[in-house]
Amino acid sequence: MSREVHEEFMKHYEAIHMPLVRYCDSRSYGLMDTEDLVQETVLRTLEGYESIREQSRLLSYMIGMANNICRNVQRSLGRQRKHLGEVGRRLYISPAQPDQITEIELLYEKISELGNDEREAILMFEVSGFAIKEVAEALDRSEGATKTLLSRARGKLRSLMISNFEQV
Repeated sequence: MSREVHEEFMKHYEAIHMPLVRYCDSRSYGLMDTEDLVQETVLRTLEGYESIREQSRLLSYMIGMANNICRNVQRSLGRQRKHLGEVGRRLYISPAQPDQITEIELLYEKISELGNDEREAILMFEVSGFAIKEVAEALDRSEGATKTLLSRARGKLRSLMISNFEQV
């Protein structure tokens, strides 16, 4: 890869670094360290950067790459997200109460039960703080369809959480 291409990538990446880190933080829960996911995503994107047609969609491309990496890790582990991930570890360090940690673990467990698009929309919008427009772009949907998807995903998540508490 030429120095010019590398510099061009870094120029485009600089603007999307923090949104990517926020997304990877929510997506890597229980699978791997956030930093590992970000580094692997950047490395793989850099390797294929010259083949990306629209650099304006770099964030969407990288989110897709992060999702593929996570799917591969899930397959290789052969199990669902069972252990406490990066979010839980930070809560142990911070002054969080044990019941808060348990609720967060349960929430992530229930989020993992949603369909792919619903899970990605919830993680991107509610957990990572992406704008509707960014979520719509990443999921290749209109903003209206994304809002509907989020509403339905919230409803399903609410039902999953309520059913869990009714079982207890």
